[in-house]
Amino acid sequence: MIRILHTADWHLGQTLMGWSRDHEHEAALAALVEIAVAREIDALIVAGDVFDTQNPPPRAERLLYDTLVDLRRRIPHLTVVVTAGNHDPAGRLEAPRPVLAALGIHAVGTVARAAEGIDLDRHLVPLPDRHGRIEAHALVLPYLGPASLPPIDRRSEEPGSPVVRAVRTFHEAAIGAARARIGATPLVVTGHLAVGGGLESEGAERRILIGGEHAVPSDLFPADLAYVALGHLHRPQAIGRPTLRYSGSLFPLSASERDYDHGVSLVTIEGAEVAVEHLSLPRPLPFLRLPANGTMTRGEIEAAFAGLGLAPDLPVEVRPWVQLALRLEGPDPGLKAELDRAAEAFPVRLVGHTIEKPEIDPATHADAADTFVDLAERDPEELFRLAFARHHGVGPEPAHLGAFAEIREEV
Repeated sequence: MIRILHTADWHLGQTLMGWSRDHEHEAALAALVEIAVAREIDALIVAGDVFDTQNPPPRAERLLYDTLVDLRRRIPHLTVVVTAGNHDPAGRLEAPRPVLAALGIHAVGTVARAAEGIDLDRHLVPLPDRHGRIEAHALVLPYLGPASLPPIDRRSEEPGSPVVRAVRTFHEAAIGAARARIGATPLVVTGHLAVGGGLESEGAERRILIGGEHAVPSDLFPADLAYVALGHLHRPQAIGRPTLRYSGSLFPLSASERDYDHGVSLVTIEGAEVAVEHLSLPRPLPFLRLPANGTMTRGEIEAAFAGLGLAPDLPVEVRPWVQLALRLEGPDPGLKAELDRAAEAFPVRLVGHTIEKPEIDPATHADAADTFVDLAERDPEELFRLAFARHHGVGPEPAHLGAFAEIREEV
């Protein structure tokens, strides 16, 4: 039997609205280490997007290696697999590979090839249990950029996307080669990509498949794989079957992820039997919606902040994140500046707001009810009036029209 902890999308070094997330990352990774120790895991898989940017700050890199060293110190037999995601500096991630390999840490940033295809000495990692018995193998595949795929034939008359066909061809060859080497031993495959049917986080995840495509079909991963450890989507979720899974991120990386049950996936493989369990992580900081239900007016904002009962001298790094849900009667050009001023008076960090707009009366705003607009036949100011009414629920005022006229003259 072997226990694997699957995690992904750490995004170390991320900032939100200009504020550092370092405090949250330190707390979340400390909790992950405690889960690994308590659950007596044998292997850890980090399925990409370890960092948030191609040039992570030194503190982010230090946190990664401090965490890996802590895990190995507390679980000496642990095998660690770290792959590059679309956010990661692939070459930089695997540069210390010889040193990491000596510690049982396998970092794979790019696809390595041998004469016969994918280099299995780099990409196929044995996963032993605490007694040294090989219970499974991991086929470690990072984010696949254009250079990793077979040639894409866009002139082919075969049905379907040529990009998806290339991705499928790559996986079929890699999985086939791995199976030929390990026989009937359970095979775990990693991937950092969007799989069809996965639920995305609005505004948080880039569409990363090349060639204008977005997602690959789930049958890219054969059903007889023991487990598929996916990264890229931040919501913890299984795709079609329990063993094809996104572990999700460690905590909300944006306001759209506020209500997720963030955590990691515990995978237990015992022969042909595979069990998957979602383990929740404690949220490092509150990520609040004000009000919790419904909406409020501008005049209720300061009372809502005060109602949180926070100490006025709360350090910035432990202040809660707050998103406001507002109800407006009309356009309010100075709203954001006013919200920022109100938030500065309280120990909170404002991460945006949503607005409930009043219903548009089709009788008085007929243009706003149009479904189709022929842009060639409409005056730009008329289109501006239409867009303004749809967004704010009322027509533009003279000051708005004057500003639009100035912009038109400059273009």
